Amino acid sequence: MNYTETLNYLFSKLPMFHRIGAVAYKNNLDNSIALDKILHQPHKTFKSIHIAGTNGKGSTSNMLAAVLQKQGYKTGLFTSPHLKDFRERIRVNGKMISKKYVSDFVQQYLKEFDIMQPSFFEWTVALAFDYFRHCNVEVVVIETGLGGRLDSTNIIRPELSVITNIGWDHVNLLGDTLEKIAAEKAGIIKENIPVLIGETTVQTKKVFLKKAEENASPIYFVSNNCKVQLKKKFLEYLVFDAELKSGEVYRNLKLSLAGDYQLKNIATVLSAIEILKDSGFSIEKKNVIKALLNVRQLTGFTGRWQVLGTKPLIIADTGHNVDGIKTVIRQICKISFKKLHLVIGMVNDKDVMPVLKLLPKHAICYFCNAKIPRAMPAKELRSKAIEVGLQGEYYTSVKRALLSAKKAATAQDLIFVGGSTFTVAEVL
Repeated sequence: MNYTETLNYLFSKLPMFHRIGAVAYKNNLDNSIALDKILHQPHKTFKSIHIAGTNGKGSTSNMLAAVLQKQGYKTGLFTSPHLKDFRERIRVNGKMISKKYVSDFVQQYLKEFDIMQPSFFEWTVALAFDYFRHCNVEVVVIETGLGGRLDSTNIIRPELSVITNIGWDHVNLLGDTLEKIAAEKAGIIKENIPVLIGETTVQTKKVFLKKAEENASPIYFVSNNCKVQLKKKFLEYLVFDAELKSGEVYRNLKLSLAGDYQLKNIATVLSAIEILKDSGFSIEKKNVIKALLNVRQLTGFTGRWQVLGTKPLIIADTGHNVDGIKTVIRQICKISFKKLHLVIGMVNDKDVMPVLKLLPKHAICYFCNAKIPRAMPAKELRSKAIEVGLQGEYYTSVKRALLSAKKAATAQDLIFVGGSTFTVAEVL
């Protein structure tokens, strides 16, 4: 099979959560452990950093990978989902895995796949770990796919576990309370391995403390370790000061990712760096500064408060759950514009009403659906939106919706594209 045939096989034969939803989710690690055994445990050949959380784990993963890469470590990065190309999920020093390696891997283990029927994510994790071993990487930053405890990535024993925050997402799988969701995320905490917590609430902090105590894991909270102050913000980067408990101080540090919410993520990243240094990693301040200035270039990171055009200003962001949309709306409110145009598409296996209720009622909406089975039909999304006071037309594709928004907007307007990862993917 060539690369295209390989992907068609995987997309059609193996359950893929991001396309079909909960039916692809497996509530155990049996397949992941079995695949790891077949591959002779590649994850034991490199050091790793494990990152979970409801929001912010993608930004945090990419920033940490950029820092390690700039320091000179041969660095692997595993993230999900991809936006345009499957190979975005697996990178070494910012370079995507080759098409040939993907095809050869699937061809080699085709019989095992047919017998085991692993999920799309399970085989992807196996492929990633095998590739990182093949490339002789020194350290890998690994983002969980969903949850933590039962996530396919959770067979590793990392140098550091990071949990960015806990919010309302995937409640049908992870639990209907913040405590239950936190417990699933806390499943990445390993015995005697330090864990860093980005944001907490009264409810979730208790969960993390209990889990860390059970595992004799040193636990750190970002709020106690790093203070960040925004100094200036520009369309595509931020300038901030940071002071760490260790005594390290950064002045006028530039981050090549926009959006005020990145201040939370950068505090987590800087705190993680200090813990890694204490664990034996060599990370120089000058390389931290260079890496944060060039995150997108170093890792290929896209889709987070990304500027797609000016006059009118067009911004896309993959935030899609309640907490993510709240953050996006706060950011939109800080921008000066004449009219707001929202190109919105969502998935059909989540309760979209809480998110729709957050969208500004004065906005002109362009409802659409991405080209995936999980996408909520645009007409249905529009009907639900009308119930909460939103107005607009529906379109059969994301690109048609964006084109209509561009035609209607003036140079002083703002067009925002979001609602789901898949909506954003189709405009990048």
